[in-house]
Amino acid sequence: MRRAVCPGSFDPITHGHIDIIGRASKLYDVVHVAVMINKSKKGMFTIDERLDLIRACTEEFGNVRIDAHHGLLVDYCKQHDIPAIVKGLRAVSDFDYELQMAQMNNGLTGVETLFIPTNPVHSFLSSSLVKEVATWGGDVSHLVPDPVMRALERKLA
Repeated sequence: MRRAVCPGSFDPITHGHIDIIGRASKLYDVVHVAVMINKSKKGMFTIDERLDLIRACTEEFGNVRIDAHHGLLVDYCKQHDIPAIVKGLRAVSDFDYELQMAQMNNGLTGVETLFIPTNPVHSFLSSSLVKEVATWGGDVSHLVPDPVMRALERKLA
């Protein structure tokens, strides 16, 4: 069985994330979406809220498993027998950082990283940008799935 993991903070999940997860789901038998927990970061959504939103937004794929992990991504990969990490690249600046991470992960455990170029429609999109625009009352409904939009509206009410 071919497995891969799409890691991230997903605070919140966006159409850009969904695009990468969906494309990965066509390449692998099982795609794990791992919400990486960083205790030093204060997110808008709790880990449980993120897991629920991801579940609601990816159920159409059928082969996506949702999980949270605190620690090294390569440890998550070892625990779940996952040989590949899938990452979306928006710009050259993403590549510089992600290449270093891919080489480190491969050096630590042999896990490979597959880079998928982001759909140009989503190339500017980030969770941070969505939260900032939404916080200031901007319309982000075209950037996030409906369940996320409803959750943002509740958080910001």
